[in-house]
Amino acid sequence: MWYVIGIIGFIILISIRQVNQYERGVKFQLGKFHKMVEPGWRLILPIFQSMRKIDIRTKVIDVPEQDVISKDNISLRVSAVLYFRVCDSKKAALDVEDYRYATSQLALTTMKTAVGEVTLDELLSQREEISAKICQIVDEASDPWGVKVENVELKEIILPEDMKRVIAKVAEAEREKNAVITKASGEVIAAENLSKACDIMANSPGALHLRTLATLNDLASDQSNTIIFAVPIEALKALEGLAKVGEKNKL
Repeated sequence: MWYVIGIIGFIILISIRQVNQYERGVKFQLGKFHKMVEPGWRLILPIFQSMRKIDIRTKVIDVPEQDVISKDNISLRVSAVLYFRVCDSKKAALDVEDYRYATSQLALTTMKTAVGEVTLDELLSQREEISAKICQIVDEASDPWGVKVENVELKEIILPEDMKRVIAKVAEAEREKNAVITKASGEVIAAENLSKACDIMANSPGALHLRTLATLNDLASDQSNTIIFAVPIEALKALEGLAKVGEKNKL
């Protein structure tokens, strides 16, 4: 009697399976799908029944570097990171042998195809758009496996050394062009301001003399400067007029 009870108790103990909160169980009976198992302790009868546990948490997979040729025939090495989770445990267990491997290979081939359809400039400038396109394609293709692709990020884009030098030269030329444009714009603004200043001085009597005196004052602050004073024509004409008036008074 106790022997039979002991055997039954032992069978019950080895039949207990724990399904964690982040898992779902796919239960089989006599080799056929029986039902889905929720988290908790569950009895799985040996020999007659079995269970496969599926992790439904978000998983991260590194898509290894791949040699890719862009649309403009430039050889690149591109890698990516894939974020996905199982949304249908039954499909993940029954419809695909290894959903992890299948999803990663699908992401790899889709990445190579997507990168090969764009030029290098488009790949560098539209990185987020291309990543979103890859994510959408992989997500749709993995739906029959019960997999939801949440995100795909292009991790690294490695260029050949000669292409890096070409890009560096282009960037340097662009900086030089911007510097020349900025300098020319500054010269135009300075010329416009000088023109306005000349008009003001020409229309304001004595403005030129005040400007000359201010310049001499600035130069006089440094004793090492040698000052050559240029008398304005207006001042000479004024002195000439005073001399003529003096001669008339003498006569």
